[in-house]
Amino acid sequence: MANEDVGQEVPWLDLEEQEAWRTYLFTTTRLKDRLSQTLEQDPRIDLSLPEYEILVRLSESESDCVRMSDLAQQVVHSRSRLTHTVARMEKRGLVARERSVSDGRGRVAVLTAAGRELLEQAAPVHVRSVREFLLEPLGREDFLELARILDKLVSDEDRECIEFSAGERD
Repeated sequence: MANEDVGQEVPWLDLEEQEAWRTYLFTTTRLKDRLSQTLEQDPRIDLSLPEYEILVRLSESESDCVRMSDLAQQVVHSRSRLTHTVARMEKRGLVARERSVSDGRGRVAVLTAAGRELLEQAAPVHVRSVREFLLEPLGREDFLELARILDKLVSDEDRECIEFSAGERD
């Protein structure tokens, strides 16, 4: 795709567009960092934001388990990165990895009792942070408007990843 632009004039961003782009990048990165730090710095929790999201996705599934490939897509991780993250969580007893019951080949991540207990402790901390860093500065109307605008960027194939269902289950 990048090679298609060779020899063609690039439609550079004007100053306002550059500022908007940089604001978006800075703000989203800073927001994710702040949300993650809130969870990591609480000694009772000590979870990264991706680890928290994994626990949430597993808890929302029908049987507390999700195929690793589906989970990677839901939390926007490569399969390799998800495997490493889940391995760390498995060492802490928060999740387990098992063979898929449906086909015996695939792997599923399973929420453990310890993982559910930690999620129950972490959720109020996370929700307070979301309110502090997003809802309070924006207000509810602007927050929902932001979601409406960002929704324009979500592809049809990714839409299920932002819904509350956890995808294919075992």
